[in-house]
Amino acid sequence: MTLKAAIVGPGNIGTDLMIKILRHGKHVEMAALVGIDPASDGLARAARMGVPTIATGVAGLVASELFADIDIVFDATSAAAHVANDALLRAAKPGIRVIDLTPAAIGPYCVPTVNLDDNIDAANVNMVTCGGQATIPMVAAVASVAKVTYAEIVASIASKSAGPGTRANIDEFTETTSRAIESVGGAAVGKAIIVLNPAEPPLLMRDTVYVLSEAADTAAIEAAVEAMAARVAAYVPGYRLKQRVQFEVLDAPVDVPGVGPATGLKTSIFLEVEGAAHYLPAYAGNLDIMTSAALATGERMAAALLAARAAG
Repeated sequence: MTLKAAIVGPGNIGTDLMIKILRHGKHVEMAALVGIDPASDGLARAARMGVPTIATGVAGLVASELFADIDIVFDATSAAAHVANDALLRAAKPGIRVIDLTPAAIGPYCVPTVNLDDNIDAANVNMVTCGGQATIPMVAAVASVAKVTYAEIVASIASKSAGPGTRANIDEFTETTSRAIESVGGAAVGKAIIVLNPAEPPLLMRDTVYVLSEAADTAAIEAAVEAMAARVAAYVPGYRLKQRVQFEVLDAPVDVPGVGPATGLKTSIFLEVEGAAHYLPAYAGNLDIMTSAALATGERMAAALLAARAAG
């Protein structure tokens, strides 16, 4: 059994997500790709692949005969557009599920391995950012063992993988990721930094996670981190620990941004994310992890909805 889904936004992210659903969807199937430019490459590719297309935006989707059968909508447009899109979708079908890949964050932040179960019935969930999807599971893993005072993440992505939307939303990236490190990852204070690496050939996405926590069993933290990395890799095969987790005991107080003088255990985690290259280049792991997380979220939501309907 499957549920039908539409993707709004036929750009790189929307097209990659479409291909992922076509190849790997189990509970979700493509019903339509929606855009606003009839001449867009994404809509043309969808048509060649046999996917229905709509070039009149969400208003056109809502007015189409296809909409009656659609239960899930993935929005890969922009924050401003998403606010309007969600309102149109909600007015036409109040129970529709919307998975937001923009910085709009109308609904709760969602990181599949950390808090999807808590938000499985949410009408709208936000996929945070690429850096958030890569690093928040690691912060949460440490927080499952020890109280986390501060968490800082540095996401380094290939400059070529950062399109106009990413560049225009750098401030939103840092603010959204920082908030989600706290609200989802469990850190008292979170900070996010993004680096656009211009190296040629383009480098894979790298993420560094620094966590300051109370004193704890380092073996337990390492085991929690490794287990979490395996869970993320189940839906992002190119996600991996680049080296073993490193620890440093801070006996003398250090000045921590937003915290002040602090001591405890510093945990350093080094990650690499290689894209699956379904549509985007392998170095664009930052985009691949977003589409992979969105699909994982859609699959779990669809499975829950199907189970509820089967139960009566």
